[in-house]
Amino acid sequence: MSFFRSHGLDFAYEIAGRGPPVLCIHGFASSGKVNWVDTGWVETLVGAGYTAITFDNRGHGRSSKPHDPEAYHPALMAEDAVGLLEHLDFPRAAVLGYSMGARIAAFLAYAHPDRVAAAIFGGMGINLINGLADGNDIIAGLRAPAIEDLKHPTARQFRIFADHTGSDREALAACMETSREPMARADVRRIEVPVLVAIGEADEMAGRPEPLAELLQHGQPFVIPRRDHMRATGDKAFKSAALEFLGRTFPAGQDS
Repeated sequence: MSFFRSHGLDFAYEIAGRGPPVLCIHGFASSGKVNWVDTGWVETLVGAGYTAITFDNRGHGRSSKPHDPEAYHPALMAEDAVGLLEHLDFPRAAVLGYSMGARIAAFLAYAHPDRVAAAIFGGMGINLINGLADGNDIIAGLRAPAIEDLKHPTARQFRIFADHTGSDREALAACMETSREPMARADVRRIEVPVLVAIGEADEMAGRPEPLAELLQHGQPFVIPRRDHMRATGDKAFKSAALEFLGRTFPAGQDS
């Protein structure tokens, strides 16, 4: 595990493989290890000839964990990703994001198109624009004294996940307040890079992939069969679609 500093915060990251870089941005309450290593993504990317870069977002894993909600706007978190690419001296990379990580990837692709060769939005469909309806329930669940008191299924699901990963629940609650900031429809239309929008068939959190793909200049939808939001992350069909997309837009063997 290595560290770099961005905007006064410390970030943990890991890098594996050799080849064109793929920056992997994890989802809410997760970490680089849980989202990308444990699910086999790093092994898959390295095996396909890519350099896999994982890191812990602010508020997560081994990175700094501010409790101020103003620290978690997605545009700020996108700058952390740029900081890591600069630290590693990669001028350009493909970006793979899941859920909150896909929202960050969208803000990154909008603000720094020169840095992003292609992007994969996993677990984030049209709700990139519409926002997350269950956010306040998730915040309440993270701050609840006991998990036994939680009745809302999504809040309970994320509280279990946060406890399982040993997360700082107050940092996560602050993150949820602002990281779910919707992206303006007009800004989505301005994203220039190729984007794969991959959503689980039973995902009720992300919104459908097709409407978002239609708004993007170069969007491609993909439905991950028989998967919900939590179980789609490491799905084989998702990985296969991602590799096929990267092979067309940012092939292994290509200079970054």
